[in-house]
Amino acid sequence: MDVAEVVAAALLWHPSVRDVRLVGSRAQGRAHELSDWDFAVASDDFAILERDLPALLEPLGAVAEQWDRFASRACYMLVLPGPVKIDLLFLDVARDRSSAWDVTPETLAAIDMHFWDWILWLEQKRRAGRDEVLSESLGHMHELLLGPMGVEARPFSVADAVRSYTDARNGLERRFGVRVPRQLEREIRPALRGESCAG
Repeated sequence: MDVAEVVAAALLWHPSVRDVRLVGSRAQGRAHELSDWDFAVASDDFAILERDLPALLEPLGAVAEQWDRFASRACYMLVLPGPVKIDLLFLDVARDRSSAWDVTPETLAAIDMHFWDWILWLEQKRRAGRDEVLSESLGHMHELLLGPMGVEARPFSVADAVRSYTDARNGLERRFGVRVPRQLEREIRPALRGESCAG
């Protein structure tokens, strides 16, 4: 699949979409095999596009999609089978960052989706040797997602974050009497290097 072509074609059907442009490492020729696909999307009517976005993107067959709660600009994140991570960036749409996750039986599935999207992004940074970004983002993950789930210690690596998260999630599932889907986890685990992550 030509990701750039497919994403642009899906979005440009919408009458409010003015432009779809590949940006980031893929556009700059410095991507590695796991790098995400970043697209800057310009729209004449963001409110209508925001409403229609899930239907527009349905043919892509995403296993996860959500708005980034912690970005200062509107960002719609998708994970396709592979895994292939796609971020749609609406750079002219400012957003207030949300507070840390409120962990409840109703939010646990959304938290799970957010975690696996985030850990895939962190693995990309690890492979690219961006150690400062990785360290800082692990701290943010603990503050905004893992800490509210009851994880006391800040993770020091991607593998440590996966272990901490899955232990906490599994305990919360038992406590809440719910079980979140595992499809996204099954897609992403094989892309995480090291037996401690991919097992």
